[in-house]
Amino acid sequence: MRTQVKQRLAQLRHWRIRKKVTGTSGRPRMSVRFTNQNIYVQFVDDTASKTIVSTSTRSKAVGKSEKIGANIVTAARIGKLAAEAAKEKGIKAVVFDRSGARYHGKVKALADAAREAGLQF
Repeated sequence: MRTQVKQRLAQLRHWRIRKKVTGTSGRPRMSVRFTNQNIYVQFVDDTASKTIVSTSTRSKAVGKSEKIGANIVTAARIGKLAAEAAKEKGIKAVVFDRSGARYHGKVKALADAAREAGLQF
């Protein structure tokens, strides 16, 4: 399949999900984005158009001493760190936005780690 077609299908999948998923101040949207090298997680209040808290593999909390990539092990670690950061801000329940990625592998590992750390989806 051509790269342009794959990108178009991913964009359509992302839009389809975003039509249904919105975050509020009481239950923000947990937006997850994976690149080839990094993982980004944001907790977004869509009613106020504001990012409440964010975590990524590029943040100082992760540390530079370890080899970090966009893999399942790192995704689980970032999910746990994101849940802890959300708890510090008083967030207990979220709406999960996988940003068009299919729910398996890295996305599933991140979501499971966040659930184990105490977030409710």
